[in-house]
Amino acid sequence: MTVNALADYRFESRDALAKFKGKQLLYVNWEKHRMFSRPFVLALTPDTLFAEIIDKYITDSYRSHPDFAQIDWAAVTWLNSRQPFTPDRTKTLAENGIGHKDLIRFTTPGLNGLAGTGY
Repeated sequence: MTVNALADYRFESRDALAKFKGKQLLYVNWEKHRMFSRPFVLALTPDTLFAEIIDKYITDSYRSHPDFAQIDWAAVTWLNSRQPFTPDRTKTLAENGIGHKDLIRFTTPGLNGLAGTGY
């Protein structure tokens, strides 16, 4: 069924980058670990180092999961939205090509949630 708009729906987005006072939204999801039902959303400056994202923000968000202490960070695979990428821990969000409202997904080989259930 075709839909035709009757008006021009141009408007300023309520979650545009300019609204966050120098910070950008970053969504982070640990794949196959549904104990956390949705990605976490972080408000970070574009100059935040990726190492800090792992060592502080991801750790603070997910440390309560029993699998977290077993993560082999060298084996983790990463997606930025749906595109595979290899983040450089020594570079910033901006330098890693991570923009406002991007979804970072990480998979931990061998760890598939509580007792392998995906939770």
